[in-house]
Amino acid sequence: MADRGLTKDDLRAAVSAGTISESQAASVLALSEARRDVRENIDGLNEPFELFKGFNEIFIVVGLGILFAGYTGVAAIIGAEFIGRLVAMAAIWALSRYFIRTRRMVAPAIALALMFSSSAGWLGLSVAAFFAPDPLEIDEMLNYSVAYMPISATIAALAMAGFWYAFRVPFALFLVSISVFMAVFGFTSVSGVRFDSFEQIFLLTSQGPFSVITIALGFVALFIALRFDMSDPHRVTLNASNAFWLHVIAAPAIVNTVAMTLFNIGSNTALFGVFLFVLLMAVFAIAIDRRSFLISGVGYIVALAFTVIEGQAFTIIMILGAVLVLLGAKWERWRGRIMRTLPDFPGKDRLPPWDQQKDTE
Repeated sequence: MADRGLTKDDLRAAVSAGTISESQAASVLALSEARRDVRENIDGLNEPFELFKGFNEIFIVVGLGILFAGYTGVAAIIGAEFIGRLVAMAAIWALSRYFIRTRRMVAPAIALALMFSSSAGWLGLSVAAFFAPDPLEIDEMLNYSVAYMPISATIAALAMAGFWYAFRVPFALFLVSISVFMAVFGFTSVSGVRFDSFEQIFLLTSQGPFSVITIALGFVALFIALRFDMSDPHRVTLNASNAFWLHVIAAPAIVNTVAMTLFNIGSNTALFGVFLFVLLMAVFAIAIDRRSFLISGVGYIVALAFTVIEGQAFTIIMILGAVLVLLGAKWERWRGRIMRTLPDFPGKDRLPPWDQQKDTE
């Protein structure tokens, strides 16, 4: 007997039996219809991305920003930094319950997440002041800031993890990842590792372990992102948005150490290695159907090109731009061919469908 799936009658029976509520049944039905619509109309051109639903959200964000800036200034003037941040976090939490849970707004959710993360970070600085060395005992302002970073960033990461768990704002995962990276960098630096330049932070040949840790954290973020993606191959739930922001942070974390090391070598062979690395990234991004992973990685490489190699930067940028344009024009066609060419591998059947994507010129 053919599997007819879950029907409206099944949902009504579940409501009558008290298994689920009417609102839950309505949510399940809406999700089912959305997934069916995606399956029937998929064309390979969609990667869900939403910053706001309407100008009213922008209006509210502007108001929240002005309110937050004014409150921060008042708290600083009266000298209530620690208590002021706690009050700010409590107020932001209350506003989030309304704008995120009740109103389901996107832009205010992102703004509130940023404000909550900022408040948590500043609160962490106040806490760190009790444990960090006296400012007079630290030679440079940079080292003074780094001494405060581990505790501050750790508190921010924990706070944002709680914020994400409570409100399921995908952008909060991006902020959690940033805080984790800052915390790791801070702990690495205060352990005695010092860098003479920015480049040394991410060079595999440098003395510190941060370059290797960066790659490891990048792969951790990528693994979590793929778990979210594979739980929602049609990308109609928040898991797709969670994965989007993790891909945005995972790619630069993986790229920066590899590309920085190759750029630092400076030879033509090393630059060719950069292009091979970008090619591998492109094939992987096409396979998992994530433009966000590729664009954030390539964008970071462009920034490094300006920073590290200068003279040849424009040539590299021009080539990378041409590659992105070609990929954008033929993404769905190439994805279908690549996925049909690749052998079966674990999780392949849980990636976004490719056999229904258009394969035309």
